[in-house]
Amino acid sequence: MANTITWSITNMTCLPEVDGYTDVVVQVTWKCIGTDGTYTAEQYDINVFSFDPVNFTPYSELTQEQVLSWVWSTVDKTQIESVVAAQLNNLANPPVIELPLPWAN
Repeated sequence: MANTITWSITNMTCLPEVDGYTDVVVQVTWKCIGTDGTYTAEQYDINVFSFDPVNFTPYSELTQEQVLSWVWSTVDKTQIESVVAAQLNNLANPPVIELPLPWAN
């Protein structure tokens, strides 16, 4: 089965008011989750954003896709997805294993 990668926004923190604009998003928590059908791996982080009155969207009109586009403009999306894929590969094919001591029986 091929890896499935899913991005999501898990939290947004807002300033109540900035220059007459209300509920201004200034911090976003995101998650990138990958699964191969058996194993699951993830990366997550928090991004901080500055207020931009030119591109302001009221909070109630924001979509996850729009907020993800903000995140992707500040992180290396391909690199993060590669890390998740490598984690999945390491779970499925561990690069090192721990065996019982041969004399422990």
